[in-house]
Amino acid sequence: MEPLDLDISEGELELPSEPMLLNMGPSHPAMHGTVRIVVELSGEVINKADVQIGYLHRGFEKMCERGTWTQVFPYVDRCNYVSPMLNNVGFALAVEKMMGVTVPERCQYYRVALGELARICDHMICNGAMCMELGAFTPFLYLARAREVIWDIFEEETGARVTHSFGRVGGMAAPPTPDFKGMVRAGLARVMQYINDSEKLVLKNRIFLDRLEGVGIISKEDALALGWTGPTLRSTGAAYDVRRSHPYLVYDRLDFDIPVGTTGDNYDRFMCRLEEIRQSYRIIDQVLQQMPDEGPINVEDPRIILPPKGEVYTTIEATIQHFKIVMEGIKVPAGECYSYTEGGNGELGFYMVSDGSGTPYRMRIRPPCFAVTQGLEQLVTGLMIPDIVPTFGSLNMIGGECDH
Repeated sequence: MEPLDLDISEGELELPSEPMLLNMGPSHPAMHGTVRIVVELSGEVINKADVQIGYLHRGFEKMCERGTWTQVFPYVDRCNYVSPMLNNVGFALAVEKMMGVTVPERCQYYRVALGELARICDHMICNGAMCMELGAFTPFLYLARAREVIWDIFEEETGARVTHSFGRVGGMAAPPTPDFKGMVRAGLARVMQYINDSEKLVLKNRIFLDRLEGVGIISKEDALALGWTGPTLRSTGAAYDVRRSHPYLVYDRLDFDIPVGTTGDNYDRFMCRLEEIRQSYRIIDQVLQQMPDEGPINVEDPRIILPPKGEVYTTIEATIQHFKIVMEGIKVPAGECYSYTEGGNGELGFYMVSDGSGTPYRMRIRPPCFAVTQGLEQLVTGLMIPDIVPTFGSLNMIGGECDH
């Protein structure tokens, strides 16, 4: 018996097909925050990807221009709710740069310690979420538990677990608690144990490695052209870190390495963050040794620093001082400046203009996520649909920061 398709050519057997458009987001399990990606597919292969941001409508900069300098701190907290303390410190340094103010040495160490704790939180949650999205749920639970340990420390120090608003122009809202050093040493020992345990679960897992290695590659040149900074840039081999390239606070007194990758793929981004957690641990260990146990935490300038609450309620001088700072705002000299620090995802910059009043005349932010997210299209084009999940996760896009 002869086959029915004997006289049919191979080309006639192929079904006609056209590229298919698929909407992912703005609310989709694969998205971090409210982001929309319109992908053009050929089968499961991505021909094009249109990454669309802006669904949060934050209006961060204009909100800052409607309050006093001090009232900006809650807003910067919410730009990156995973490591808000780094944003607090970055904004305080920017205003202090305009005012020509240098905070006491004890405050500088305190800011570094709290900032590095926030960086550990940021990297742990990014890596943990990547694991969870690839089906490894247990490492996420380990790392979320480790974050609880750090949040306990933040709660003791600032009174808040998630968003702290603890930074102040000219210092911090309160000095370190008497048990700060012991609490951090004991807490970090537990955190590092959780990290080691979670690492053992995934770094020899063939499925996990296959989803990361050689996926979402970007070259150092392309990353620099896109304005990338932070762990995503360092994963390509560029050892740029603001803490080392342009030291601020007391980072020039601390010994730490800048981990870099070689390929610029998802695996390198995962490993850079993992190693940076260990470097932050080294930094905090040195800070706890060097930070003075006594001494002022704030500058001694009644035009900048709020008086103690007890005096506000009992003396007319403190009441007037409190009123003027809160209602009129700190008088920042007229001028402009750009100040930048190493945030959780890279260079966090503030460009601000003052007209000499108590309110920012103009405020602009350089959120690291904004530059990083614009590279997502390049990363996923040519990959398959399931590769979007770990690739987008490895960029650690934070919606509040990106949609500023």
